[in-house]
Amino acid sequence: MDSSTNSLDDVSADSSAEFPDRASMMEVRLQAQEDEITLLKSSLADALRRLRIHDQVLQLLKQQVIAVNPSAARLLSQACCSDCSSSSRKLSSSSASDGIRHPATRVRRNSEKLGNPERQRKRLDKKAASSANLLARSPSLENRAKELIASAGSPGSRRGTYSQGQSIKMFIRGRPITMYIPSNIQNYDELKMEPPSERLELDWVYGYRGRDGRANLYFLPTGEAVYFIACVIVLYHINNRTQRHYRKHTDCVRCLTLHPDKVRVASGQTAGVDKDGKPLQLCVYIWDSTTLVTLQQIGPGTFQRGVGSVAFSFADGGSFLCVIDDSNDHMLSLWDCTKGTKHAEIKTTNEAVFAVEFNPRDSTNIITCGKSHVYFWTLSGGQLTKKQGIFGKYKKPKFIQCFVFSLTGDVLTGDSEGNIMTWGKSAADIKTLGKGAKETYQIMRQTKAHEGSVFTLCTLQGGGLLSGGGKDRKIIRWSADLAPERECEIPEKFGAVRTIAAMDEEELLVGTTRNAILRGTFSDGFVAIVQGHVDEMWGLATHPSQNIFLTCGHDRQVCLWNTEEHKLDWCITLEEYGLCAGFCPNGSVVSVGLSTGRWMVLDLLTREVVSESTDGNEQLSVMRYSPDGSFLAVGSHDNFIYIYSVTESGRRYTRFGKCNGHSSFITHLDWSKDGKYIMSNSGDYEILYWDIAAGCKLLRNRFESKDREWASYTCVLGFHVMGVWLEGSDGTDINALCRSHNEKMVAVADDFCKVHLFQYPCPKLKAPSHKYEGHGSHVTNVCFTHSDSHLLSIGGKDTCILQWKVIGGGVGNSRERLASASSTSTSSPEPATS
Repeated sequence: MDSSTNSLDDVSADSSAEFPDRASMMEVRLQAQEDEITLLKSSLADALRRLRIHDQVLQLLKQQVIAVNPSAARLLSQACCSDCSSSSRKLSSSSASDGIRHPATRVRRNSEKLGNPERQRKRLDKKAASSANLLARSPSLENRAKELIASAGSPGSRRGTYSQGQSIKMFIRGRPITMYIPSNIQNYDELKMEPPSERLELDWVYGYRGRDGRANLYFLPTGEAVYFIACVIVLYHINNRTQRHYRKHTDCVRCLTLHPDKVRVASGQTAGVDKDGKPLQLCVYIWDSTTLVTLQQIGPGTFQRGVGSVAFSFADGGSFLCVIDDSNDHMLSLWDCTKGTKHAEIKTTNEAVFAVEFNPRDSTNIITCGKSHVYFWTLSGGQLTKKQGIFGKYKKPKFIQCFVFSLTGDVLTGDSEGNIMTWGKSAADIKTLGKGAKETYQIMRQTKAHEGSVFTLCTLQGGGLLSGGGKDRKIIRWSADLAPERECEIPEKFGAVRTIAAMDEEELLVGTTRNAILRGTFSDGFVAIVQGHVDEMWGLATHPSQNIFLTCGHDRQVCLWNTEEHKLDWCITLEEYGLCAGFCPNGSVVSVGLSTGRWMVLDLLTREVVSESTDGNEQLSVMRYSPDGSFLAVGSHDNFIYIYSVTESGRRYTRFGKCNGHSSFITHLDWSKDGKYIMSNSGDYEILYWDIAAGCKLLRNRFESKDREWASYTCVLGFHVMGVWLEGSDGTDINALCRSHNEKMVAVADDFCKVHLFQYPCPKLKAPSHKYEGHGSHVTNVCFTHSDSHLLSIGGKDTCILQWKVIGGGVGNSRERLASASSTSTSSPEPATS
């Protein structure tokens, strides 16, 4: 680990506090630009598509007129010119509203230059009237024309009746998407949507926030380690290997502290925003770690942006709580833990603040540290006063990372230079500064401890001290007078030491910067008891017959997890980051799609690469095997779906064909149950169907696929999942969905940190669902285990994997429920979302 890496580690906990506004603004602008480009593309494609439909309708209409009255051919031809001109005007107006000038506008302008516009308009209107009279004299022709126009469908219609059957239109960002109603539905309007009888219960949380956290790991007298990731605080019983969860927080947890009674816990979070981008009110929760009951909500609506640090007082038995928020001034406030009232408040600094603690001997003395500062605060008469620590002859470090109180009452700080500083109170220097001089806090001693930062300090009951290093990854035990006694180095794969919690005088818990928690001693070394990803995840796949699943993400790690033993089976690191994955139906191999267009197939037992290939030079988004495992479909951001024939039990792959027809990148795809067809979605909200057996042929008539049964259902656009979309949704609001194997429910991962559970099928808008919180970032993927006993969900930036247990459940398959629901008439309103 070089010096630059160490520098990044130094500021990792500060980055989110210093630049939240700028980063958020840039993300919003980037997203707005991407949305605008997508909208322009889709609007242009829709306008061109409607022109083609209009031309086809006119041609059919002309043939019908000639059949009824052959002498009217010339008249109809002239009328068609008028109709086309009117259609062009409407289309150009529609496109202009979306920011696109349609080619029809140019055609109309050129035609108007040929003569007097008003005279031409009157002549065309007269011809159109003659055509209307002709239709009026022929009722059968008039009905046929209406039927054809209805089948083309107008942009403003909600629902159209096609000549082949019925269809439904849904709109995303103003673009109509046609859904064909299956034959087994008799009356779509009378379908009644209900939430599923199944529910989810949080079963296990994989991961730990060590990358940018501080002092976020404690050991309870109950034998549990308490830590957090995403919006969940985990209480993990180390010997029994069980978890409990405190889930009151609505956004990412940032800090926690343990009360002197070793039972109560205080925790703070990021403020978060609602769907409109407005900040949500936040507070600090004080809760009982035994019962998980919330005892007090401190300062609702008081703190800005988030809560960065919290600390209980010690000398008075924990009567007060100190809170520092993430506002520009990093406001420090004191609160009565029992009453929830504020006693004092003051601005600290506009620099980052990393830690706050009460003096264990005097609750009127408080210390804070952070970027280039150590402040000593005194509470008197409800007012807080500050004194800055004087570095004097010692080099002032860029960051004061942590501090503790020794048994003698001295303050020990760890900094980014790798030193442990001993601070003490010096008498007022009246001789130099005069009578007005006051006592100061100065460095009494400097001890070189680590190469790189000292990220954490932990005092032991016997008076000893533990320190954890960044660059050198060492844990050092010091005597009371700061003489080194023992040291050990944690493995490089776990990263640097972020925090230490003592279980007793020998056994330790260590949180690391690569989101792992280690358990061990200086004599026996350390082993991981909690592990997780360290960057954004997108790839998720469950095994077809075993209770294991695989994840991959931007940290270039591919991890195989066991859902029964709740542990990591193995992990490998790739040269590029993985974005998608899929198990072969025989369960012996798994394919992983990478960010460069390359994909590889791994043997589950040996972890060896048994096959690899490259399709294009853009990132891959889907890896999906056919139900019998004879084909592999690879969806890419180059707009193509590559099809491979699979032999030798998933170890040999031969290019079979390529699906070419999407106008944007592939987002999702599914195979039919017979393995002959594919349904796919793209980034411009397009649904296409492919005949793979016929040579990857695009099926132009999508109506023919309305009754086709699908082996899986992960496409976010389709008739059977139309109801998962909220009214007015952006096309990116839903990142992924997954139908259960029993076809009774569908789980949805959205952009607002939520996991939803809907009944399957779910073909009506505003369908009710069960909604679950826990993630602190956009949920990127969801997947049911092979037996539908559990659901896995993965987060983006929160690097969290949540394992949900499926409880309850009804009877009957999806087709039976859908048919029975459509044949039963009811006038009662649809139930609200759960």
